Amino acid sequence: MDYKQLDNNLTVSGQLTVDDLTALAERGVKTLICNRPDGEGGDQPGFKELEAKAAELGIQCHYLPVVSGRVTDEDAAAFGELLAAQTEPVHAYCRSGMRCTTLWALSRSEQKSLTDIVDAAAKAGYDMSGVVSRIAAKNGGTEAEGMATYDVLIVGGGAAGISTAASLKKRCHGISIAIIDPADTHYYQPGWTLVGGGVFTPEQTARSMASLIPKGVEWIKAAVAAFDPDHNTVILEGCRLLHYKRLVVAAGIKLNWGAIEGLSETLGKNGVTSNYRYDLAPYTWELVENLKGGKALFTQPPMPIKCAGAPQKALYLSCDHWYREGRLNNIDVEFYNAGAVLFGVADYVPALMKYIDKYQAKLNFGHTLTRIDGPNKTAWFAAKDDAGNDIEISREFDMIHVVPPQVAPDFVRNSPLVDEAGWVDVDQSTLRHKTYANIWSLGDVMNAPNAKTAAAARMQAPIVANNIAADIAGRGDQISHYNGYGSCPLTVERGKIVLAEFGYGGKLLPSFPKFLLDGTQPTRLAWLLKEKLLPPIYWQGMLKGHEWLVKPVIGEDAPAKK
Repeated sequence: MDYKQLDNNLTVSGQLTVDDLTALAERGVKTLICNRPDGEGGDQPGFKELEAKAAELGIQCHYLPVVSGRVTDEDAAAFGELLAAQTEPVHAYCRSGMRCTTLWALSRSEQKSLTDIVDAAAKAGYDMSGVVSRIAAKNGGTEAEGMATYDVLIVGGGAAGISTAASLKKRCHGISIAIIDPADTHYYQPGWTLVGGGVFTPEQTARSMASLIPKGVEWIKAAVAAFDPDHNTVILEGCRLLHYKRLVVAAGIKLNWGAIEGLSETLGKNGVTSNYRYDLAPYTWELVENLKGGKALFTQPPMPIKCAGAPQKALYLSCDHWYREGRLNNIDVEFYNAGAVLFGVADYVPALMKYIDKYQAKLNFGHTLTRIDGPNKTAWFAAKDDAGNDIEISREFDMIHVVPPQVAPDFVRNSPLVDEAGWVDVDQSTLRHKTYANIWSLGDVMNAPNAKTAAAARMQAPIVANNIAADIAGRGDQISHYNGYGSCPLTVERGKIVLAEFGYGGKLLPSFPKFLLDGTQPTRLAWLLKEKLLPPIYWQGMLKGHEWLVKPVIGEDAPAKK
């Protein structure tokens, strides 16, 4: 029997047999609820058969049959009353468990947040996105015919969302556009590497969200709970419903700190840091400045992650400081990478390896950080031995820079919009959803096989804006295509950068002539670009809808410009 846990007191499953009841009793189940009408299937045992066996095992049974697709509020209320009356484990079943889960979701709508309901159901394998619309309406949300409607609704106020709104506003006058994002502050995340290297201050990377929303675009300061794409609806926490004609999903990425045992408890202390968080990047620099000798570890989790070069950027800038201060010979530096190579595009590896050798850093491929004990300064990694067997190794440290595994945000991952890996499922060229023709996605949250970087979002935003404008105008011949461009300025030392620029399949896509800037080699010009030019290009160009060097090429067969 394959049962699914919905909350601490309830499991659900598909149809049970008499033989399954013994296993339920052994798990401590004291109450059984049947939500499947007798006679619904030819191979279905009758409720009375199960009830008789359950009685022998000390399990109380309740028959609450619900016709598939016709779960009423009264059914849900009755189900909720049964649950409320129980203090010991309850199991409910129907044909697949879907009706039981729907009843649970409706009955718990006043006790649990919409996000928690969708998340718990999704973990159990049940899609509650349609049910959540009903919950929202039931709890005071606006009915579909009267809800706020937007020509374009953008989920996410990060680099991808704001720049798409700005580019779209310049193309389509008179349409209603809204950005949904609960955050008060917008961050220039590419700057955090330089905060951790003592180059930028944290304050240089932050601005208020209100100051960046494009003129004429509404900012809805709220969190999304779920999507109902079959009804062109987004459900917000607090049970507000929003209707859209076209939707852009630019929700970013979730840093899954909790996936590494013990990490959350020790971040920001005990020598444990990460440049992937605004408040921790300064601690990285503090550790680097103060470390006189010992062991420094740097980690990289399995892909995909945002800015795949950032884990080693932290290593390079730290080692460069220690090298300049004459301390490097007293510090053992190791890089633990879950992947099999230093960098995914081979053309850039030779230059990077020269710095690995210069800094005497030991490379450990195929090693994934799984747990950490901050007070005892020990980290554990999953790896394989020479025979291919799974092993676990431990390493002590004086400083460790951790990059957490990363996934799509929960409300995206648990929606109908994603592929099997949990990323929004788009055509990698047009960035249009493969199933829902009025949905586009860009940035870290979508599944095109490109590097997840701000530079990629900068290229994608005008393409998405153009393609939405073409769709509004009914001009299929005016679409543009994304070539997978992304950029990763690898800060190999203070004052020099290897400027990696590439697209789908690792194809090099340099923005400058080789005689001016050879991206495969460390250059001071690339550092100048990173330190002095890219921040104002971000704040004053990208987020304002200025498409400098990224104006899309129009036409069915035209590749996107770099």
